[in-house]
Amino acid sequence: MTLIITIVAFVAALGCLIVVHEYGHYVVARACGVKVLRFSVGFGKPLWARRLGRDGTEWVVAAFPLGGYVKMLDEREGVVAGAELPRAFNRQSVWRRIAIVIAGPAANFLLAIALYWILFLHGVPGIKPVIGEPPAGTPAHRAGFSSGDTLLRIGREAVVTWQDARWVLLQRAIDKTTVAIEVRGAGGAIATRQFDLSGLTAAELDGDFLRTLGLARFQPPLMPVIGEVIKDGAAQRAGLQAGDEIVAVNNQRIESWGQVVQLVRGSPGVPLVMEVRRRGAALPALVVKPDIVSDSGGKMGRIGAAPQVDRAALAEITVEVRYGPLEGFTKALAKTWDTSAFSLKMLGKMLIGDISLKNLSGPITIADYAGQSAKSGVASYVLFLALISISLGVLNLLPIPLLDGGHLMYYVIEVVKGRPLSERAMEIGQHVGLVLLFTLMAFALFNDINRLFGG
Repeated sequence: MTLIITIVAFVAALGCLIVVHEYGHYVVARACGVKVLRFSVGFGKPLWARRLGRDGTEWVVAAFPLGGYVKMLDEREGVVAGAELPRAFNRQSVWRRIAIVIAGPAANFLLAIALYWILFLHGVPGIKPVIGEPPAGTPAHRAGFSSGDTLLRIGREAVVTWQDARWVLLQRAIDKTTVAIEVRGAGGAIATRQFDLSGLTAAELDGDFLRTLGLARFQPPLMPVIGEVIKDGAAQRAGLQAGDEIVAVNNQRIESWGQVVQLVRGSPGVPLVMEVRRRGAALPALVVKPDIVSDSGGKMGRIGAAPQVDRAALAEITVEVRYGPLEGFTKALAKTWDTSAFSLKMLGKMLIGDISLKNLSGPITIADYAGQSAKSGVASYVLFLALISISLGVLNLLPIPLLDGGHLMYYVIEVVKGRPLSERAMEIGQHVGLVLLFTLMAFALFNDINRLFGG
C-alpha cells in the first residue's frame, strides 16, 4: 500500500507541475499569435493523443513522464506555408520569444504562490518552537539556551513554528554567521542570545544540523510504550507490537522513551535484549537488532518504532498558523521569493564546494517525499507541491542550453548584439547543455541510490 501511495502521489505531483509549466508556455504563445502544434506531457511514444481547437493542436500524454514540451510552428524545424509565416515562433520579436519562454517557470512560481496562499488561509499546523535541554558542549549550550525556551525571533524574523525556526536557521547556517535569537524562558522572561553558526561543516549541514547545534524540539514526557511499529522494521521483525511497554534494555531499567531512543541510536547493528510487558504480562526477552542508517556522515541505529503519545500533552505544543486574505497573499509571495532565492544560493554554494553535492535529489527521492507528504495529510502534500513547483521553476531558469534559461540566455545575447546567435553557436550550446544536464542527473540519481541503500 505504501508503494502504491508513493507512486500515485509522485505521478500526480509530476503531472500537475508539468501541465502547469507547459500551459504557461502555451497560453503566452497563443496570446502572441504563435501557432502551437503539440502540447505533450512526457516524452517518447504517445500513449494518448487528441487534436483539439481551431489550429488542431495535438494534445499528447507520452510514455516517459519526466518532463513535457510545447511544440510551436517554426521554420527551423520544417517548411512553413507562406500564409502562416507570421505565426511562426522564429518570426516573433525577441521580446515576444522571451515572454513565451519565461512563461513556463513563471507559471510554476504562480502555482506555488496560489498553493501557499490557500494553505495560509486554511491554516497550517505546526509545532511551537520550544527547545529541549541542549547537550553539554553544543553551540546551543554555550549560548545559554535551556529547556523550555521558546524561540520568538531569529535576527529580524519572527518565528511561530518549529518549521519557521528551522528554515531561518538553515539560511543563517549556510551563511555561517552569528545571529541574535530572542527567546522567552520557561518562567516568562525575555532574553536575547548570540548564536554562533559558523562552525558547521558541509557534512553536518547534510544531516540533522539542528541536533548538531544542540537545538532539539521540546518533547512532552513520553513513557516507554510503543504507539506504532513500522512495517518490516527491526522492531516488527523482533516481534514488538503497538502497546508494548519496554521495561529494560540490556538489563538497564527504562523510565522514558528518550532512554530507548538513546540506546537504539547508539547501537547500529548491535543486538539489544529488551524486556517487554504486553497487556500487563511480562514476555520472554526479545532480541532487537537496530537497522544501520546514515547520519551526518556517521551511522546510527533505528528500529522503526514510534512512542505512544499523550494527545493532551501534544496539543499543548502544537499551533495552527492562519492569516487573512491580504496578509496571507503577502506571506505567500514572500515565501515563494525566499525559497527561490535560497534554492539559487544553495546551487551556488554547491558549485564552490561550501555545500555537498549530496543535497541534489533525483526522481527516487522526490517520489519518496511525495509518498511521505501524501500520507501525512493534504496540507503536507500541498506544501510539497509548492516546494517542488518552485524548484522546477528555478531549475528551468538556469542558463543551461536545452532549459528555458538557456533560451533566455540566447535571447539576451541577441538583444545585446542586435542579431541572433549563429546556428553553429547554438548547436555547440546544445551539446554543452546536454552534457551538463546528464552530469546533473547522474549526480542526483547517484544520491538517490545512495540514500535508498544507505537509509
